[in-house]
This record gives sequence, structure tokens and C-alpha cells, in this order.
Amino acid sequence: MDPKPRLVPEGGRLEYLQALVTEFQETASQEAKEQVLANLANFAYDPNNYQHLRELQVLDLFLDVLSEDSDTLVEFAIGGLCNLCLDKVNKEYILQMGGIKPILNCLSSSNEETVMSAVTTLMYLSTSQSIQELTALPVVECMLRFSLSANKRLSNLATIFLEDYCSPRQVEEAQNLSPHTAVGIPLPKD
Repeated sequence: MDPKPRLVPEGGRLEYLQALVTEFQETASQEAKEQVLANLANFAYDPNNYQHLRELQVLDLFLDVLSEDSDTLVEFAIGGLCNLCLDKVNKEYILQMGGIKPILNCLSSSNEETVMSAVTTLMYLSTSQSIQELTALPVVECMLRFSLSANKRLSNLATIFLEDYCSPRQVEEAQNLSPHTAVGIPLPKD
């Protein structure tokens, strides 16, 4: 008979996550940073880790990384935020820290996964207070362009955003704009 697998004790989980954060902050290796950030993003998927990740300021780490030049680091950071923002406390924190703007900047990434995570994260961050910023005219116009994408995943996600988060009037107003007027959101690279 196989013994039951042992669960990582809570103290062990926090210590492990702390070791990952420390390694990310101290390593000079880009590859190591990418691997550590990927691990943190994966741990962000588990609600049991939310409190630990807040304690270790991983939300701030993810938000900070969104401004990095590395497409891979940005992809993992937005993926981590996407995982974390399902939690109400995390959502409120991201909004309070001005997280919408750097997330909106991810919409212009040439990395498809980054764009998909950014759109999903924006949907998860929707509140009565944030909806106006999330559905500003440049964002709606960007979603209209994404809805016409040959990439079905992106097209479908953008269509859901337009239907569920934007008013018909906002969509119509964005449709009536001349091309390339999405101020602050460059067209995504093909």
C-alpha cells in the first residue's frame, strides 16, 4: 500500500514562496528570473496561497514587472495577476495601486498570451468604480480590433468583453472613430 502524500505545512509553503521571491530579487540570471516568475504565477492560481503572496508583496512584484522590457517576464507577471485578481482582496489592491494602466499597456504586446491574460484580467477587475476606466473609448476601440482578429481565442475574448462590459453606445462610438485613434494603445503587432 502506498503511503499518503504529505501536504506541505503552511509554514513550509510561506518559506518556499519567500525563497522564490528572494531568488527573483537577487539573481542576475534572466533565465532564472523567468523560471521563478513562472513558478510564482503558477502558485498564484491556488487560493490557499493568496494570503502568503500578499504578505510577500508578490502583487507589487507582478505589477512592477509589467514595465520590464522582457516579453517573457511580462507574460508571467500578467498571468500571475490574472490568477490573483479573482480574489476580492487582491482585486481591490490591484485597483488601488493603479494596476489598470500597466495592464492596459499589455494590450499592445506582440505576445499573444500576454494580450489574452491582459484582456481576461481587465474583465476580472471590473467593478462599479473601475468600469469607466476599463471601457474608455481607446480600450473599446482596441477590443473591436481584437474582435476582428484571425486568432479565434482573442476574437472570442474581445467579443465577450464588448458584449458583457461595454454598452452598445460605447461600441457604436468606437466603431465610428477613424482607424488608429486608440490613444495610448498602439495597434498590436501581427
